[in-house]
Amino acid sequence: MATGNDDVTGTGWGFPVRTDHKGDVSLSQGEQSIKDSIRIIVGTAKGERVMRPGFGCDIHDHVFDTIDGATRKLVEGSVEEALIEWEPRIDVADVTARRDPEEPSKLLIEISYVVRSTNSESNMVYPFYVDR
Repeated sequence: MATGNDDVTGTGWGFPVRTDHKGDVSLSQGEQSIKDSIRIIVGTAKGERVMRPGFGCDIHDHVFDTIDGATRKLVEGSVEEALIEWEPRIDVADVTARRDPEEPSKLLIEISYVVRSTNSESNMVYPFYVDR
């Protein structure tokens, strides 16, 4: 069901790409579209897309790093920079990376942001696995 904010925040293919009950491509609307976009931006390594090599996030450069304070700061900065550049519908409030206490090779990247069109605050956690 569409809301008034969908015109501003947009509608696009859902992520991951799947079909709906009619066999059409499932769509993502409103703030879910923004969350899907954030997952795509953070999950795409720069240089991965041939026609848009600057798109994505540099966190993938740290996949073999040791999880320490320096790596966490580099990851936080990379995520914030990518979202500022590639997701114009939000203002990034905070990005925090912390080690998952249950999986030592996983960083939990907590992203807090404000949707510009509605001024609503939201957040999400992106899991990032480091091969140590």
